[in-house]
Amino acid sequence: YFGFSKVMGQLYGTLLLSVDPLCLDDMMERLGISKASVSMNMRTLEHLGMVRQVWVRGGSGRRKYYEAETDFWQIFSNVVSGREMRDVERALAVMEDNKELLAKSMEDMTDDEKALVEIYMDRISQMQALFRFAQLIINSILNQVNSIDVSDVSGVELQ
Repeated sequence: YFGFSKVMGQLYGTLLLSVDPLCLDDMMERLGISKASVSMNMRTLEHLGMVRQVWVRGGSGRRKYYEAETDFWQIFSNVVSGREMRDVERALAVMEDNKELLAKSMEDMTDDEKALVEIYMDRISQMQALFRFAQLIINSILNQVNSIDVSDVSGVELQ
């Protein structure tokens, strides 16, 4: 669902299960993938807040070391608030732009064309209402996630 590639999953899993932070070369060796692939996918994971760069005592000054974010609620919140909200906001903006274009173009239309544009604008408005509702739901979920005390749900079994 979240669109993570196999390599991203392997990198995150490797860091999650590693006791110590790892550098790109360590991950490259463990997974048998190219350094370019490791580097590119690590940047994505870092951007998503799933991994973070850390300083390692005695480590080479030139090497970047990483560790996995282990707060899964935080990861969920980062992904949903970043990508999902951005997609909803982008869709709303596109729909609003299209409504404005349709409204401007009505001046030079026949009555039949204007009637069709009215139908289009009504349907776009309905879609906008759905996307605004999605925005509300996402914000509600994020507010709940941000207020969760993990100790309250740590013993809960999902059915």
